[in-house]
Amino acid sequence: MKRPDLDDLDRQLIAILAQDARVSNRKIAVDLGVNEGTVRGRIKRLQQDGLIAFTALTGLKLDKATNIAFIAIQADVAQVRQIARDIAHIPMVKSVMITLGPFNIMATCLYDDLDSFHGVTSGHILALTGVYHIETSLAVRTVKFSNRVVRITDTRTDGVG
Repeated sequence: MKRPDLDDLDRQLIAILAQDARVSNRKIAVDLGVNEGTVRGRIKRLQQDGLIAFTALTGLKLDKATNIAFIAIQADVAQVRQIARDIAHIPMVKSVMITLGPFNIMATCLYDDLDSFHGVTSGHILALTGVYHIETSLAVRTVKFSNRVVRITDTRTDGVG
């Protein structure tokens, strides 16, 4: 994957928006010493290139299921992409990544109670054709969680390419 070609102005613009995405284009333009049209054009290009996106980040307190679990999955290499897509469609699963190492898929799940989590792991994921083994880890205390580290995916696709 080719690294995006960003100049200093793009980086400064992204840094400002990362702190407060609601700041006006006019204020950004004044702070950066450029005209408002330049800011508007740069933001539009960064969005079209999939480098930035504007969204409301919600806290875990808004979700009924506030317990976090991690699911490491060993799957048939030839079926990894399809299995990842299938897992991504499970409502309790919040993220799915194809990985290198002893497990080739990692998933993050939010659950309300252990019975529902067990149903997802044993009843759904382990039941998928091509899944050989899973291991789970339950988070007992979150020391740090940064919602700034998210991948922007095309909402028209499933993000698995």
